[in-house]
Amino acid sequence: MRDDVHLSQLASVGQIAAGIAHEVKNPLTAVKGFLQLLKESHDEMYVEIAQAELQNALGTLENLLHVAKPDLENEPKQLISLSVELQSLIHLFQDQIYRVQIQKHLSDTEACVYGKKNQLKKALFNLLKNAFEAIPEKGTITIQHQVENEMVVVSIEDTGTGIPPEKISMLGTPFFTTKVEGTGMGLAQVFSVIYQHGGQIQVFSKEGEGTKFVLSIPLETTKLTHGVIRMDLQVREGEELRDFFINNRDAFEESLLREASNVKGKIEEIKQIGNINLLSNAHKLVLYIVDGREHEVVSFAQEEGVNWAKNSLTLAFKLEWIQAIRRVLWDFLYNYDRLNGAALILEHFYSREKQINELVDHFLNYFFISYSQYKDQLLNKQRELVDHLSVPLIPLTASMSILPLVGAIDNDRVAMIGEKVIGQIGESRIEVLILDLSGVSNMEGEVIHRFLDILDGISMMGCQAVITGLRPEIVKVMIQQRISFDNKAITKGTLQQALVEYLYTKA
Repeated sequence: MRDDVHLSQLASVGQIAAGIAHEVKNPLTAVKGFLQLLKESHDEMYVEIAQAELQNALGTLENLLHVAKPDLENEPKQLISLSVELQSLIHLFQDQIYRVQIQKHLSDTEACVYGKKNQLKKALFNLLKNAFEAIPEKGTITIQHQVENEMVVVSIEDTGTGIPPEKISMLGTPFFTTKVEGTGMGLAQVFSVIYQHGGQIQVFSKEGEGTKFVLSIPLETTKLTHGVIRMDLQVREGEELRDFFINNRDAFEESLLREASNVKGKIEEIKQIGNINLLSNAHKLVLYIVDGREHEVVSFAQEEGVNWAKNSLTLAFKLEWIQAIRRVLWDFLYNYDRLNGAALILEHFYSREKQINELVDHFLNYFFISYSQYKDQLLNKQRELVDHLSVPLIPLTASMSILPLVGAIDNDRVAMIGEKVIGQIGESRIEVLILDLSGVSNMEGEVIHRFLDILDGISMMGCQAVITGLRPEIVKVMIQQRISFDNKAITKGTLQQALVEYLYTKA
């Protein structure tokens, strides 16, 4: 048994070594090549590409360090409700809900574990992300939470492609992955974090049917309270609060990225999609808040709301980001007072608390209002476009138009057709309107009766209605319900027949 374990360890070490060699060697080889090209031709493009490849290599090494020591950021431990974190993380995948159904079975929701919140959130996020990516088209992800034998047990099961049995034992090893494009760092982080929290991981999988990850973390029964965080910050004598934030900008960014662990991996993506620099914008917002500049906070919120709506960015990331800004802001305020040796004056504290929290709330309120207004305007424009496409009146001559109808016609659409047709006849003085129904496969009896009312209206406007392309399915409904177009419209078998009679002969 020991030989098997030793061989397994050697295989893991070999996998890691091969992964490092592959992931780091490739970009460094590219850098070497571009440096040789620079000797021959001083092209700025070569420098940019070489820098990008070096950044890839450094990113790989940084990910490996995070796996080896995920708590290097000295994140404090606290009580964590995994059920709450699961609920919030699901919202980060709203763009996938249309194809993947989420089934939740959460019990013992009052149970907590004790550990590093952001590390555990990132582990759960990676498992959910893998579950979504494992489902190629449509499928289901089932999430369970319960307490068993003094352990909080979380399972995430997908109906995806599954994992070959011989590869399951290698999961969690850096650079081992079942994905075409992947490094295995996500699962390596999951295994590392769960083990460091005294937990266990079980993996059950069957090719073609899906995969189930089961996490077990010790239940924490001790009731602990959240304390303040003492930070290693620099403050100069007599330094204003605004300057304190500016001079400790790097520490602010580090704390913010730690608090908003799920947003951290999306920063570059959000910048590329919407040209939004989250870190820079966070500094701008904090300075507006500490300066008490309400107008700038509101204007900035409205601008941000439009940007996020315009680029269809996930709101859950923005909410987590702003709440992280609020928490870090208060950590910095505490340490500013502490380092200045300021005595606690309750009146001053409550006054500042009210001002700062009100400004953060103002930002959130106006952000969501601006976001919603932009989306409403966009929806209205799209609705107008759909309405136009649903009733596409095409002029053939100055006095003749055609209305080709395609798809299902229900009560709402027939009302839209009536409103637009009558209005267009009056506006354009249409004398002959050809309604082609060859693209309509079915109409309910009630809808046909309302269609007859439209024909009456067309006649009242002094316009001749010509119906073409009636499908057998519609004719059968009309016969069963004794409905007729007699004296309301002229019918032709095909659109071509109507055009020959009403267009070409008069041309």
